[in-house]
Amino acid sequence: MPELPEVEVVRAGLAPAVVGARIAAVTVHDPRALTRHVGDVASFERALTGRTVVAAARRGKFLWLPLDASTGTAEAIVGHLGMSGQLLLRAPGAPTERHERIRLEIEHPAHGELAVVFADQRTFGSLAVDRLVPTPDGAPGGWGTDAAATPSQVVHIARDPLDPALSESLVVAAIRAKRSAIKRVLLDQTTLSGVGNIYADEALWAARIHPETPASVLSARAVRRLLDEVRAVLHKALAEGGTSFDAQYVNVNGQAGYFSRFLHCYSRAGEPCERCGTLIVREPFMNRSSYFCPRCQRRPRR
Repeated sequence: MPELPEVEVVRAGLAPAVVGARIAAVTVHDPRALTRHVGDVASFERALTGRTVVAAARRGKFLWLPLDASTGTAEAIVGHLGMSGQLLLRAPGAPTERHERIRLEIEHPAHGELAVVFADQRTFGSLAVDRLVPTPDGAPGGWGTDAAATPSQVVHIARDPLDPALSESLVVAAIRAKRSAIKRVLLDQTTLSGVGNIYADEALWAARIHPETPASVLSARAVRRLLDEVRAVLHKALAEGGTSFDAQYVNVNGQAGYFSRFLHCYSRAGEPCERCGTLIVREPFMNRSSYFCPRCQRRPRR
């Protein structure tokens, strides 16, 4: 599943092409791509046609494109990529993409005509038109916007580790108040957003913390160190364009990310730990897997 770096790469790639662009036409090929939209295909197409995109924003794994207020309502196109969703920029009239679900034909004052294509092989992702609501703390809703608003579907999503408005003291307290395994807490998008399986394993390896360690037994200092490692791995992944293991995650131009070359533990079961030489192990975790070094990341005592 695309995590914060992958979604941020997509947002940053979309921004120059869509901000200031008018949506000239909307085509929905597959209604399953509108599972988060309140209304039918016709209402989605009608709500977008003729509107202008004014920003490209992200919080955690959600991204949204705020629209002009020509209807009198603050709204945005809100998207979640799910497991395999892609937002691609294509030339006008470009052939239909494999697994294409939705196409927006846009007209940009500087770049001319373009097509924004939402493709999704596994159909777990979606687009929707959603109303914007004020943020409880009065800070900008997310990365890429100055407006203190988020889509109503994103209100429950916590700020992410790279958000300037994140209160680290509140996050540290929230993490230490939980008795769940620290990896489970890192994946809880209502506590800290944007971190998924890959970057949780990498940050825990860097911080030398076993994934099953109860969050409540970690000191405030240990949690802050872990948050530092989370930020470090996210920044490194962003610099490499995200992590691609197959063709399901690509940027807006269809290019893969290269952070998989720099992974220390994730997907490296049976390979020696780069710190101590002990073989990395893989264990089942919440219908997925955890990767860690059994020597550097000691399992907590019962």
